[in-house]
Amino acid sequence: MRVVLQRVSRAAVAADGEIVASIGRGLLVLVGIAPGDTQDEAGRLARKCVQMRIFSDDAGRFNLSLLDVAGEALVVSQFTLLADTRRGRRPNFTGAATPETAEPLVETFAAEIRNSGIQVQTGRFRAKMAVELVNDGPVTIVVDSEEMERPRRN
Repeated sequence: MRVVLQRVSRAAVAADGEIVASIGRGLLVLVGIAPGDTQDEAGRLARKCVQMRIFSDDAGRFNLSLLDVAGEALVVSQFTLLADTRRGRRPNFTGAATPETAEPLVETFAAEIRNSGIQVQTGRFRAKMAVELVNDGPVTIVVDSEEMERPRRN
């Protein structure tokens, strides 16, 4: 599972010519699901995203999380985050999960953010979307579940 976090002052997503979701200050979260990703990974990655300190405090340091600033989240599924560009000029998307596998995991991811007390809006799964944002900073961070610390077993 790969996530791109963009700190925004505002963001919106449109599908079929109509705005389906919009937020103010917070995070635009682009989510790519790979085969083999799990509900547990979706939950852990969502919690990491809301707790990541990428908002500035009064001194201008990255000391505040989405929770601390009471921001919002706009979660948008994006299978192209799993593109393989190692060969040729056309990306290969075999590293992305099927829509049937990905959709429930994106829903779990959004629900876990919602369970943290954050207002969450979502894009429209399987739709061609137009995403508009004002990146604040700019701040853009990529988080990959394979690179996250695994929970310890006792």
